[in-house]
Amino acid sequence: MEASSRDIAAAAATPALLICEQCDTVHSRRPLAKGEVAECARCGAVLERCRGMSTDATLALVLTALVVFAQATLWPIVTLGLNGQYVAATLWDMIRLMWFDHSQVVAVLAAATLFVFPLAKTLILGWLLLYARSGRRAPGFRTLMVGLHHLGPWTMSEVFVLGALVSIVKAHLYFDVIPDPGIYAYAALMLLITLFAGMDLTRLWDETREENVEAAP
Repeated sequence: MEASSRDIAAAAATPALLICEQCDTVHSRRPLAKGEVAECARCGAVLERCRGMSTDATLALVLTALVVFAQATLWPIVTLGLNGQYVAATLWDMIRLMWFDHSQVVAVLAAATLFVFPLAKTLILGWLLLYARSGRRAPGFRTLMVGLHHLGPWTMSEVFVLGALVSIVKAHLYFDVIPDPGIYAYAALMLLITLFAGMDLTRLWDETREENVEAAP
């Protein structure tokens, strides 16, 4: 219909809007300069921050995080030595040890927060950004965006790295302790996940379009 095409054109010409999550005040969006922050004129809440990195740069970081994640998972984290005998352990060696040591709950939590949730978050983010490069919304966009929001607090690589460092210092009193590449890979992964947590992923709603399943009559 001609009327529907005119409505689409009019909607495209309408400036983007921002709604304050605190007081529901509606604002007109404008481009932000680097380091600039948009605040609500009514209550002063932060509406939006300058996104900083482009979609391509963010996707490159996601691919880097996947490589680092594989290294952190497969490489030994620490080597313990006693009386000339040395034993190296990976993340899954530790989880398996906890499982057979009647600490199944801790083992499941460790596997979820150190492997399942970080991997799921990285893969979902990469999937969304892969489509966002061309301005499109990935299949399952809404569900995945909600999933990313809920996964955020459950990626605890930073807690693991800090706990591992404390354990290494304490274990050094009784064993010969040698940090292995896995712990450094997890430290790098911690920095990347922290960087992802500081990104404003809500911009993907505005930068992508939902493709119509069928054309208008």
